[in-house]
Parts: sequence; structure tokens; C-alpha cells
Amino acid sequence: MAAIYLLDANIFVQASRRYYAFDIAPTFWEKLIEHAVGGRIRSIDRVQTELVRGNDDLASWAEKEFSTYFERTDRNEIVEVYQAIISWVQQHPQFHDSANANFASGADGWLIACAKVHNYIIVTQEQFNPQIKRKVPIPNVCDEFSVATIDTFTMLRALEIKL
Repeated sequence: MAAIYLLDANIFVQASRRYYAFDIAPTFWEKLIEHAVGGRIRSIDRVQTELVRGNDDLASWAEKEFSTYFERTDRNEIVEVYQAIISWVQQHPQFHDSANANFASGADGWLIACAKVHNYIIVTQEQFNPQIKRKVPIPNVCDEFSVATIDTFTMLRALEIKL
């Protein structure tokens, strides 16, 4: 069975604002859609909410081009895993209270829960950091919950995307 990649908001945001801006690299965005149509790329509804708040080209693209590829996170099995993730983060002594609160209010925990339930690979630009206290990195939580993570470029190579 082919891997399915679940994209973090930072994949979309960093690409649109930096190295794959819509006017510079439209092929990147076309390939995301192509692989979403093929069932290999997804994201979640809560990432969509974050993207749409931007009220920019990315927000428009997320609403018009990618909207059907954001999975719902209100399913019971995802909610149960999300609760376990939040519990682990809150009890972990490494992270500051502000980091815990920020994590609980964002999409990251939901992204991890969805990936865990469906055995997806999370694509994020965040890196594992065993020392960080001010933020709860996705890879740190994924490591605890046995969820695989990769970065954008590893995904592009795995999907054999050429720009």
C-alpha cells in the first residue's frame, strides 16, 4: 500500500511565502492537487481553517483548489487519540505551560491524531528537538505516538515530483 502524506500548515505557508510562491512555482501547487486527487496527499480541516485566516493567495487556493482534500477531525477515533496526545503533552515536564496551551489551541495535535488513526505520514518542516521548552514540536509528539514524519523535500522525492 502506498504511503499517504498528511501536510502540516507550515508546508503550505512556507512554500507560498518563500520558495514555491504561486507566481514562481505553479507546478508545485498543481502537483499537490494531482497527488491529492490520486489519494496520496491530504491535510485536515483545522489546517484549512488556519490557512483561510490568511486572506491571501494561499487562502484562496485552499478554499477553491484543495478544499475537498482536508479531512474532518471530528470522528470519534480521532478525538480519542487527540485526547491521549493532549494528556501526554500536558503531563510532559519538558514543555512550558505557554507551549502546552499553544499546542492545545492549534491544529498540530489534531494532525497527529489523524495520522495515527489512519497510519499517514506527517509532512512538516518542524524538527525533533529533545531540549525545546517554548514549543511542542510535531516530531516530538509523533515520536511518542509512533507516527512517521518527513519534510517537504523528502515527500517530493518519494512522490517523484519534478518541478
